[in-house]
Amino acid sequence: MNNKSSVATHSSRVYFHTRWRTFRNPMIASGMGLVAVVVLLAIISPWIVPNDPLLVNMADRLLSPSLEYPLGTDHLGRCLFSRLMDGARMTLGTTFVFITIVVSIGVTIGLFSGYVGGIVDSILMRVTDGLGAVPEFLLAVAVAGFLGPGLLNVMFAICCVKWISYARLVRGIILSEREKEYVLASIVAGSGTWTVIKRHLLRQIASPLAVVAALDVGKMILLISMLSYLGLGTQPPAPEWGAMLSDGRPYFQAAPELMIYPGLLILTVVLACNLLSDGLRDHLDVRNRT
Repeated sequence: MNNKSSVATHSSRVYFHTRWRTFRNPMIASGMGLVAVVVLLAIISPWIVPNDPLLVNMADRLLSPSLEYPLGTDHLGRCLFSRLMDGARMTLGTTFVFITIVVSIGVTIGLFSGYVGGIVDSILMRVTDGLGAVPEFLLAVAVAGFLGPGLLNVMFAICCVKWISYARLVRGIILSEREKEYVLASIVAGSGTWTVIKRHLLRQIASPLAVVAALDVGKMILLISMLSYLGLGTQPPAPEWGAMLSDGRPYFQAAPELMIYPGLLILTVVLACNLLSDGLRDHLDVRNRT
């Protein structure tokens, strides 16, 4: 019993030491800290906003910051602080839903293409290469413009373009791993396809997938904001950050804060995601470990 307890204690110490070393990375800590602050504000926003973010009051338009309006008001007299906080829920919530759908599609196609191979792999990769030849932003604008403005159409447009990089990444890893001895030994031992994928292959794609997904959260926020800025995304009066940038554009000289505040929030979240992605990449790269 003493030996088992000692082994368990040692394993626990190694586990917590590894987790502590992860969070000790300055880029990971900075990225996660910034993301945590923004996510926390988005979660508690219904209880901290002082005004209705959709309430129009033309008598209070373009006011300076005050106790009633902490960041002032916009061109329709709406509380800017309330709209920014409510927009955080919409922007971040939409982004996390999108990234979940995109990763699921890309991983499924990449796993199927890489593991099955043959004619199936050739067909799927030709489709991927064809879609990947067009820049993501242009393809998303074309799809969203064809379908018309709206959040669901933006979701479809983004899903049409963002799964490509995940499918290519997963397929490349699967092609390099499926012929290795431990996978062949598992197949010889009687493991089925799903067992091999679940026990062996999914573990190999988890780390690079986390790095790419963290980076793509920032890219997706930019893409959603750009589509909303162009009028193809979330429609008024919804307080989405990109739409707020578009609404404040005609008033930039008179009230630059209408564009500065949502722009700073977008910059902060994108910067945090980039820091987190770079930190994870450095931490998970075995060549950087001593």
